[in-house]
Amino acid sequence: MISRRSLLSLPWACAAAVAAPSRVLGQVAAPLTIGLSLRPESLDPTRSAAAVIGEVVHGNVLEGLTCIQENGVAAPLLAERWDVSLDCLRYQFRLRKGVVFHDGAKLDAGVAASSLRRAQALGAANNLVDTFHNIQNIQTPDERTVLLTLQYPDPLLPFRLGQPPAVIVHPATADQASRRPIGTGPYRFAGWRDTGDIDLVQWPGYRDASRIRIPAARFHFIPDPEQQIQAVLGQRVDVLFGATTSSVDRLRDSRHYEVLVGSSSGKGMVAINHRRAPLDDVRVRRAITHAIDREAFIREVLHQRAQAIGSHFAPTDPDYINLTGLCPYDPDLARDLLRAAGVRTPLTLDLALPPTPYALLGGPVVARYLAAVGIQVNLVQVSWARWMSTVFQGDFELSMITHVEPLDYGIYTRPDFYFGYDSADFRALVARHAASPNPREQGQLFRQIQRHLAQDAVNAWMFCPSISTVVRKGLKGLPMNYPVFAHDIGAMYWT
Repeated sequence: MISRRSLLSLPWACAAAVAAPSRVLGQVAAPLTIGLSLRPESLDPTRSAAAVIGEVVHGNVLEGLTCIQENGVAAPLLAERWDVSLDCLRYQFRLRKGVVFHDGAKLDAGVAASSLRRAQALGAANNLVDTFHNIQNIQTPDERTVLLTLQYPDPLLPFRLGQPPAVIVHPATADQASRRPIGTGPYRFAGWRDTGDIDLVQWPGYRDASRIRIPAARFHFIPDPEQQIQAVLGQRVDVLFGATTSSVDRLRDSRHYEVLVGSSSGKGMVAINHRRAPLDDVRVRRAITHAIDREAFIREVLHQRAQAIGSHFAPTDPDYINLTGLCPYDPDLARDLLRAAGVRTPLTLDLALPPTPYALLGGPVVARYLAAVGIQVNLVQVSWARWMSTVFQGDFELSMITHVEPLDYGIYTRPDFYFGYDSADFRALVARHAASPNPREQGQLFRQIQRHLAQDAVNAWMFCPSISTVVRKGLKGLPMNYPVFAHDIGAMYWT
């Protein structure tokens, strides 16, 4: 083994260096309250695609072999270091000493290997299905070493293993992770309140417990943008993540809060179901994309806090290219494409809107654009649970959604994924990228992957959002940028 990747000298993404007292209400230390738009139906990120699960538990309750720092670089977590072969086919992870789960169970190589095999067995239920499918063999030479052998080279494997679907769970308690997760993180799950709020409390048995400065945290779920504003104005939350742009504008001059604005790996789009005619016709999908004025949408709905995109890649991704010019705003061309496809207008389609501010505010705007070219849209508001049980199962026509997982282009190799894209040419292109040992060729293939998706107009990509976080003044340790949607409470502290 060569190319030792020991990153212990880097800032650990979960570290906070300054000690400070907790916020106090009266004489009782109040839990840190974090406001989120969506409420999870499960707390097991290994078997659900809902990103909000990771927002609650990732790095707090459940941990992976690696973690992803704010700059997008993978760093050690449960693994203190790793070695990688020159061909990027063999990774050897060395586990930290003395790590235990919240119930006292020991973390060793056998437990880690069992967790990885479980993730493999979950198949498409795990959002990193392609990553786990690529792991050909899992070995445990000793109790602190896990050796992974891959089918194809993957220089990004440590980054992928730092995402929520790759957290390590103990085989004895994995089945209860959806309702009562037991992990190795600095916080343990304390309860799911009748209101839907989720409580976490500091775990004294954590391996580095002395650095944790927030004794308890509560996740409070507020889907309505106006209610979010009122929660801040009423000082009922300490953090509001993913605040709407209109909320940010109203809260910038607050005496009690400040606003952090950073980048993300999100891809906002109108998802298109290829299994439904006439959406299986590329001309119709291109017409939908040409009908949408991305820049005007960003101005009207997102108040300029986003970048226009034309494929399933974010500007922060390696070898990103701006492909908005392949399907620019052109309503006349959109009408011509619909006529060429033999579509009789008005074409009526349903647009499913999950309970996120960007969808609730942006849905009517998209409907207006589509109506101008002869597509009548019925706006269908659905709960997040309903979205997961219908749209994510392929029961939809159009849906407005943001995919926040980084470098998740592999979903387009899966014909069974919810939008039903089935392209042998695209799968071959991704396989060539995976098998290439040459960094220059990998970059070229990455650009071809982006262009292929854009030319097929698989979905109507619109924006990569900036992330606005409203934070109570005096609370420190929060990131500006979110390569992965997770909230590291252990890094936060009061001044």
